[in-house]
Amino acid sequence: MSSFPALVRPRPGLFLCSLAASVLLLAGCSRPEPVPEPVRSVKLITVGPSAVQMHLEYSGEVRARIESRIGFRVAGKIVRRQAELGQRVKAGQLLAQLDVRDYELATQAARAQVAAAKTQRDLAAADFQRFSKLKAQNFISGVELDRREAQLKSAQAQLDQARAQLASQGNQADYTRLLADAAGVITGIEAEPGQVVAAGAPVVRIARDGPRDAVFFVPEDRVGQLVVGQPVQVRAWAQDKLMAGQVRELAASADPVTRTFMVKVAVSGTDVPPLGATVYVTPQLPPGAGLQAIKLPTSSLRQEGGATAVWVYEPGQDGASGSVRSQVVQVATADGNEAVIAAGLTPGMQVVATGVHVLTPGQKVTVYKPKFDQTPAGNAPAAINSEKTAAPAAAR
Repeated sequence: MSSFPALVRPRPGLFLCSLAASVLLLAGCSRPEPVPEPVRSVKLITVGPSAVQMHLEYSGEVRARIESRIGFRVAGKIVRRQAELGQRVKAGQLLAQLDVRDYELATQAARAQVAAAKTQRDLAAADFQRFSKLKAQNFISGVELDRREAQLKSAQAQLDQARAQLASQGNQADYTRLLADAAGVITGIEAEPGQVVAAGAPVVRIARDGPRDAVFFVPEDRVGQLVVGQPVQVRAWAQDKLMAGQVRELAASADPVTRTFMVKVAVSGTDVPPLGATVYVTPQLPPGAGLQAIKLPTSSLRQEGGATAVWVYEPGQDGASGSVRSQVVQVATADGNEAVIAAGLTPGMQVVATGVHVLTPGQKVTVYKPKFDQTPAGNAPAAINSEKTAAPAAAR
């Protein structure tokens, strides 16, 4: 008999258990399979041209065609102001008055200078007549007579100068009374009694009677759509009556604060609203309004690398689902909540209308179908509109 112990035989069951545990351990360390991306349902709109439908309305106010800021032609202290705000005045009516005492004294001094100059002229004339008689008797030379004639002419010139100064001082005194140069309405008071004003400083503001303008302001991107002579419609805020108008003036530069351009429209008719009334101006569509263009809702646009893009739907083979691809478009302008597309799309394309920020290129999608048709029969909604500014680009 051998003294060594018998060899331990391996058990088949234990080996199988170890192998199974190793397989489970390796399976737990491996990466899980990615969850498949969900197939989203999208709403589509079909791209197509339609007639231009653009309506712009601006708010403005009624102003006089001519509004003058008038003041005294001389400096002085205001002692009386007869004009009141909102008062209707006639041409030549007294509006305000300055202290006239200093100008009256200056007028008296000018009269005294005229009297002195007249005395000197009369004396020179008498001397010239006396020396003329002496020259006729050959008692004096011709040179002496010429000297007396020169003195007479100088005295006459001094008299003319004094008379002109007197007339000027008389005008200065008259200028202390501020008169209305035309009939109109007082729309502003810029000086009060007791105030010392300089020559030419505005005292009152008068809106002259006559034609009226509707004045409003437009932003920089819209001023190019208006031209002088373009017809417009004017509607008063207090009533729905429409009045005909015509663009009369366009500002050459923008306002430094608001960066908008002032537009003046000549309003015609007998029932023009009063001064300062609020009006709404609607420019009529310029030539070319019947052209076609493509418009999309702003919810279908997104930014991609600094450019504007949309998702274009490409149907699959089964017809029930498809995928989306990115398409860069060029936006010409905005019309309310819609964007006018100048380039990048052609009629017949299908574009995703909403939920564009949750899609990726090549993603599988299905077309959304409502459970109940909410559109009445015969009233299918228009998918796009149009605007004149992008029509040439879209037509190409």
